[in-house]
Amino acid sequence: MERDIYDEDHEAFRDLVKAFVKRYVTNEAIQRWDAEGEIDRDTMRAAAEAGLLGLSVPEEFGGAGMLGDYRFRAVVNEEIIGAGAGSLAGAFGIQDDLAVPYFVHMGTQEQKAKWLPRMATAEVIGALAMTEPGAGSDLRGIKTSAKKVEGGYLVNGAKTFISSGKTADVVVTFVKTGEGNRPDAFSIVLIEDGMEGFQHGNKLNKIGFHGHDTAELSFNDVFVPEENLLGGEEGRGFIQLMMNLPLERLSIGVAAAAAAQAGLAWTLDHTKNREAFGERIIDFQNTRFRIADVATTVDATWAYVDAALRAYANGKLSAEEAAKVKFWTTEREWEVLDTCLQLHGGYGYMVEYPIARAWADARVHRIYGGTNEIMRDIVSRPIAGKR
Repeated sequence: MERDIYDEDHEAFRDLVKAFVKRYVTNEAIQRWDAEGEIDRDTMRAAAEAGLLGLSVPEEFGGAGMLGDYRFRAVVNEEIIGAGAGSLAGAFGIQDDLAVPYFVHMGTQEQKAKWLPRMATAEVIGALAMTEPGAGSDLRGIKTSAKKVEGGYLVNGAKTFISSGKTADVVVTFVKTGEGNRPDAFSIVLIEDGMEGFQHGNKLNKIGFHGHDTAELSFNDVFVPEENLLGGEEGRGFIQLMMNLPLERLSIGVAAAAAAQAGLAWTLDHTKNREAFGERIIDFQNTRFRIADVATTVDATWAYVDAALRAYANGKLSAEEAAKVKFWTTEREWEVLDTCLQLHGGYGYMVEYPIARAWADARVHRIYGGTNEIMRDIVSRPIAGKR
C-alpha cells in the first residue's frame, strides 16, 4: 500500500540519507561496530556533517530546525535499518530522540547554548539515565540522590542499561532531590564526562544491538553545579520525563515498523533466489501465505505509525496514544521478524545475515521505553476509569 506521509522535501532528504548509507553503512562497518561494541565517533560526525543528526536542534544552535516534524527522523530510520544497521539507528535515536529534546524543550538558554551546537555536530554525545539496578519501569523507586550543597548538588547512586552510556559526554540524569515519591521529589541534572566521582562502567553484553554501547554508570559524591540543573528549576524532573515520553515511544514505533519492512524485503530477496526440491522457496504455497501475512502486517503497521506521526506533528499525540503505538508496533515487529527468520531457514540463524541481527535487536523493543506490560497498563487505566 502506498504511503502518503512524505512530501518532496522528505524524499529529497531520503536521497541524502541513501548517499550516506552507500558510503558509510557497509558490511565491514557493521562488523566493526559489532566487534568494538560501539559506533565510532567519526561515523557520528560524518552523519552530522551530512545533515542526518541534530534534526530537531534549532537553527540558531547549528541544527536543522525541524522541530515537530518527526518524518525526517523516520526517513533516517527507514534507510539505516533497511541497510541492516540497527545499532547505528539506535545510536542516532539516543542522540536525537532522547538526549537532544531535553535541551531543546526544557533547557535554559545557557544550557542550550552550551550543549546544542556541539550535539548537532556530534562533538558531544548525549545519553539519558533513568533505569537503576532496583528500579526500571517504576521510576518513582529510584535511589540515585542529588543533595543540595553550596553551589550545586552532590550526586550518589548508580544507573544501569544506559544506551550510549560508555561513550556519552553528557548524561541527562534522573535523580531524587526531595523526600518520598511525589512527582516534585525528582529532578534532572546534567552530569558531564570527567566530573570527579562519575564513572562509566564496562559495556554490557547484550543479546542484540551489539554495535551500540550500553553501560552501567556510577556516581560517588559527584559535584554537579547549579547551572547543570535541567531547566534551572528543582522538582520538575518527573514532569520533564513525562513530556518527552510520547516522542521516545513514537521513535520506537517508527524503528519497529522500519525493521519489519526491512525484514520483508530481505525475505522476498532470499525466497526468490533460493531453491528447494527444484522450486524457488517463494513458489511454495506456505511461503506465499506467510509472506502475504507479513506484507499485510507491515502495511497496517505503517498506516498506524503514519497516523501517529501526523498526530505528533499536530501536537495531539497523547501519552496513551503513544503507549498504544509503542506496544502494538513492537509486538507486530517481533511476529514479522520471527516469521521472516523462519523463511530464511538455517541462514536466518547466521549473524552475518541482517535478518538474524534484526531479530535479536527487536527483542528489546518490547522492554525499553517502558515494557509493553506497562504500556498496556497506561492504555487501560483511562478506559477502566482509573487514575
